[in-house]
Amino acid sequence: MAGLIPFANGMAGAPFEFNMSRSRLPLCSSLLLLGLGACSLNAPQTAPTMALPATWKHAGGFPLASPTQDLSRWWNHFDDPLLTQVITDALKASPDVAVAAARVREARARRDAERASLFPSLDGSAATSTRSLHSDPGTTVSTTGYSAGLDASWQVDLFSKRRSAVAAAAANLGAAAETAHSVQAALAAEIAIAYTSLRATEARFEVLQRNVKTREQTAQLASWRLQSGEADSLEASQALSSLEQARAGIPALEQTAAQTRNQLALLSGRPPGSLDAALSSNSRGIPNPARSLALGIPADTLRQRPDVRVAGYQVLAAAAYTRAADAARFPSLNLSGSLGLTALSAGKIFNPQTTSANALAGITSPIFDAGRIRSNIQAFTAAEQQAVHAYRATVLTALAETEDALIACRRSAERLASLEKATVAAREADTLAQLRYQAGEIDFLDVLNTQRTLLGLEDSLFATRTDRATAYIRLYQALGGGWSAS
Repeated sequence: MAGLIPFANGMAGAPFEFNMSRSRLPLCSSLLLLGLGACSLNAPQTAPTMALPATWKHAGGFPLASPTQDLSRWWNHFDDPLLTQVITDALKASPDVAVAAARVREARARRDAERASLFPSLDGSAATSTRSLHSDPGTTVSTTGYSAGLDASWQVDLFSKRRSAVAAAAANLGAAAETAHSVQAALAAEIAIAYTSLRATEARFEVLQRNVKTREQTAQLASWRLQSGEADSLEASQALSSLEQARAGIPALEQTAAQTRNQLALLSGRPPGSLDAALSSNSRGIPNPARSLALGIPADTLRQRPDVRVAGYQVLAAAAYTRAADAARFPSLNLSGSLGLTALSAGKIFNPQTTSANALAGITSPIFDAGRIRSNIQAFTAAEQQAVHAYRATVLTALAETEDALIACRRSAERLASLEKATVAAREADTLAQLRYQAGEIDFLDVLNTQRTLLGLEDSLFATRTDRATAYIRLYQALGGGWSAS
């Protein structure tokens, strides 16, 4: 891309330029990078400049390349066919996606309606009339007349008021389309997070069940030791308490799993329980994100994120509304004409002698409106400034969310590596403690401590695996993934 990017000045009609380097990107230029120039809309004069970083601060370990292919259907990289199927079906059946698509159709129709106002209008009419005349007493003569007419009118768009309204409608259509993309991206991410949470809950449930079996064996052994006089009642009570404490965690996990399945059904646009069979029969554990994701420069995020593109279109729409309000200060030219046909018989209605025509051209200009036009211009200018600042806030949010996701990916991986080592050691300690307790070499309190340590580490391990998968999901979302124009 060239170092100088021209951007049309909507008010003066002359181009102006911004100097763009790799580390600084003006706001108007970023609007152009988003592809919004395809709408043939002019840039707002109020657009300030803002700096963008040349690279991501916390992108260590990720390759630097164009991530477009990785982002459109990023859930395929988790190598979980069921997750892919659930998201694919949800994008087709979700009411939220359907509502967003309907809003795109509405915005397109409104744009077409505004575009139609640029052309003349033509109306036709036809009528018959009957009159009764009393010429002599008792004598009535009836006459029937036929008429037809064409009326044409056109408001000439001298100062681009109508064209500005069309431009605003086109920008609103672009914003509606990007909002639909944003809905798709958010839906895919929320389903993936809920699915990951469900698999983590199921994994914790399996671990807890194994832990309950182990504690049942320990409690039984403590009971035998009590009966044989090798241990006192305190040891047996501690073993039973530990067992029941583990059992108490099972209903909570079952509740969480059932509610998460219902959440997935809701996100997919289905009634509760409709996904239970599929989710229960294809458990593959917590999804494992691939490390092949390639990051682009921060400017790529502005091109890809639907919410940034929505904010950009809103800036352009606000600028168009301001231009339309400003054009109300100038005169307007109205052209109208009519063609009339009147005859006493239907056969003669198209006779040239029955034709009458007239044309009218008029110019109207505001003289006194008590400041209404000026106030409207000020209001739309303020709205344009709000849209510009909202765009800047959206860009900053996009950058912050991406950096946060990168941090989470890195730190969760570091935690996971340490917890995996700690869990392996805890399992070995638990096995050794069980053997030594059975041999009567240690007290039950030592066994209880190793069991608690192991269960806590396994819970932390699954939580961290969930956090790592969620961090990658949020990273894909922050980079603008989850939708495709195809």
